[in-house]
Amino acid sequence: MDYMMNVIKDKKSEVVVFSSTAIALYGYDQGMMSLINTNYDYLDTMGIGEEDPLVGIIVSVYYLGCAVGAVLASYLGDIRGRKPSIFVCLAVTALGNFLMFIAGLRFSTGARSLMLVGRIVMGLGVGGIDAVIPTYSSELNEEGGRGKALAQEFQANIFGLNMAFAINLAVTNTLGKENQWAWRIPIVAMQIYPVLLLSFIYRLPESPRWFIFHDREEDARKALVEIYGEDEASGMVEQLQKAHEEETSHSIGYSDMLLPSGKQFHETMVTVMGQVNQALTGYGAVSVYGPQIFQLLGFDVSTSEYLTQGNYISYFFLMTFAWLLIERVGRRFLMVTGAFGIAICFGVLTVLGGLAQNDTRFGIPNLAVSIPGSVVLYVATGLFGIGWLAQVWLIPTEIFPSTSRAQGAAVSVVIWGLANFAVTLLTPIGFNNLNYWLFLVFTVTNLFAGWWTWAYSPETGGRSFEDNQAFFADSKEHNTWLVSRVNKGEFRHLPRGKDGDGVDGERQPLLAADGA
Repeated sequence: MDYMMNVIKDKKSEVVVFSSTAIALYGYDQGMMSLINTNYDYLDTMGIGEEDPLVGIIVSVYYLGCAVGAVLASYLGDIRGRKPSIFVCLAVTALGNFLMFIAGLRFSTGARSLMLVGRIVMGLGVGGIDAVIPTYSSELNEEGGRGKALAQEFQANIFGLNMAFAINLAVTNTLGKENQWAWRIPIVAMQIYPVLLLSFIYRLPESPRWFIFHDREEDARKALVEIYGEDEASGMVEQLQKAHEEETSHSIGYSDMLLPSGKQFHETMVTVMGQVNQALTGYGAVSVYGPQIFQLLGFDVSTSEYLTQGNYISYFFLMTFAWLLIERVGRRFLMVTGAFGIAICFGVLTVLGGLAQNDTRFGIPNLAVSIPGSVVLYVATGLFGIGWLAQVWLIPTEIFPSTSRAQGAAVSVVIWGLANFAVTLLTPIGFNNLNYWLFLVFTVTNLFAGWWTWAYSPETGGRSFEDNQAFFADSKEHNTWLVSRVNKGEFRHLPRGKDGDGVDGERQPLLAADGA
């Protein structure tokens, strides 16, 4: 009880709790759609079959909404403030979710169209949240441990995934797959998140950095006092002003980021490929189509659903290693080893999936294949959480100046949305046509993701914004993007000679003048 009271009184803790809860929205949608896709009444109401490509289309259009929502929300966040942008995104999310809930409720005519509209509208809101929340959170995170803080917030993403699937599983087992409320209840239950957050957002401060950027020094001072107290905030306004003056020279536009001749094109490509490679790990597919994967390994429908819930629970707890390790070994090491580890797992799953589908022919007991396959899939899911879930969202906040950090986050979400649109659209088609050979596809894509990250993605942890900019400046000077050839390969790892708990740079305040 004392802990809860301290959280309520501490603005920094409130920001962390709020940000974590908001990020859980995305995880909830993944867990929600996993079992909805197999509900017979849902498929009948939408007028589609179990193997119809429209199953994947309804899931994937959400990500197109996310891509557009990220751009709109980041623009609104820069013009009107982080809080108004978050408020609008939460309201839009609630509206989209409501449209999904009422699709075909009284009349089947137009149900599929309304569901598609609802998915897109909800994507607009969630995509905006995913773009603005990491920026807002980082701008209010004075103390060190940026990677740890974001990894903890993304653990809440997995909590949302677990919550949605658990609700889905409970109502499905209670009501049956032929009952419409078995898929409508999990949808409307998602309203808990936006309604709760909308009722709580008034308690949070606006970003002091945003106030300084708009020459509102007194408002910035009041926000700092609200967050840190009078004594700690006294010198922060001057720090923020100095940081703003220094970072103004780094201010960029989308043309600087997206055109090969742009001065921030290299940084943008690191951000873009981070999201592309995350999608190539295949875990958008595992999260949304988990039960179908366990069925490929030889389990019946009911067992597959329970094993999927178990996988998500394991995923949640294994994510703890992400925030324990991210500051000690770095973002890059976890991403590279994670991708290669997942590739090995999917390679093993290809073999086990083939044996599971031909167990009678080879005279192999079903459980002799399906149990090891489940263990491997659990391990692969944990490796993704540890190595890839938070890192690709963290890196843009460390390589773009605060004046353009929201734009960098928007680009990140746009690519995430487009990449996951493709993966979630093609995955059911892959299941229907490739069967267990789909695992081999993910083996190859993970090998590519690991190689590209090893070759071209620098270690940004433990360094200030200026330190990370030195990598890109040296890269341009030597006309190479290979990490091993830039600055004598120093960006292959965390800075040397720092404290054993990570690095000095990781402990530097985001609100300090260096603007990391």
